[in-house]
Amino acid sequence: MIAEMIREIAIYDMDRTITRQATFAPFLWHAALRLAPWRLLLAPLIPPLLIAYQLRWIDRARLKEMMQHIILGAHTGRAELARVAASFAEHTLAENIHLGAFKAIALDRAAGRRLVMATASYRVYVQAIADQLGFDDVIATNNLTGLDDRIIARIDGENCYGPAKLRMIHRWMSGQEIDRHSVRIRFYSDHASDAPVLEWADEAYAVNAHDKLRRLAAERGWAILDWGE
Repeated sequence: MIAEMIREIAIYDMDRTITRQATFAPFLWHAALRLAPWRLLLAPLIPPLLIAYQLRWIDRARLKEMMQHIILGAHTGRAELARVAASFAEHTLAENIHLGAFKAIALDRAAGRRLVMATASYRVYVQAIADQLGFDDVIATNNLTGLDDRIIARIDGENCYGPAKLRMIHRWMSGQEIDRHSVRIRFYSDHASDAPVLEWADEAYAVNAHDKLRRLAAERGWAILDWGE
């Protein structure tokens, strides 16, 4: 059984935990510049969407879908996206990773922990970043795929954010035949939206935390780490 081989798992959020800055908008721009630069002329349509999100007229998942549709189009070839995702991953590792994250990942790997990235960002580019960082598994927001193997600007399943992230971790563990009671799990995150996973983990780490998470960590006794330079 897989569960019998795994004793410890280290789960990492990605944006602003491992990375210094968020990655979604930068990836869209990176991809558009290489696939269809003219689509960046549509960028002025983005601020009204952000206002609609702040006013709660649309949710976070719909915001992501609409941004992808505007900047990359309704659908994009998988091979094309894979190519730009690889170059984006190289840029991310060179410019946008906390030095402390590199060290923590190396220590968890050396300790024999299974490395899992669990992020709300899209798998279409997260996988390339996770692969270059040496992660074993990725739990991320998925895109629908068309019959012609084109990536559609719609989310397949749940946006891996908030309580949905914990549900997706549970589904991943079930698919891997991992018994929760047979493993020790540590989780790293920068944001209070990940409180459900932090509560559930055996070891909770508030990393590069904003004020709300710092207060919550102090109340719950979670470790507070700063991976900034």
